[in-house]
Amino acid sequence: MHTVLTWAILVLLVSTSACGADQASQMLETAQFEERQTNKAHAKELYEDIVRQYPDSPAAKTARARLAELAKP
Repeated sequence: MHTVLTWAILVLLVSTSACGADQASQMLETAQFEERQTNKAHAKELYEDIVRQYPDSPAAKTARARLAELAKP
């Protein structure tokens, strides 16, 4: 149920007409929420999506840092 709700929120965020930087920020917020909910696998996917889709954004810089932290044992 939690995953379905998270995906629904993500779809709503991505489908808004916000500019790319706003979408990247919204995705980052969702990824951070997932990480706080101990859903690290989904957070990692979202961080990777941010880096891939918005590589030059401030959100991508944060996403890269979080990916590095998540990769630590």
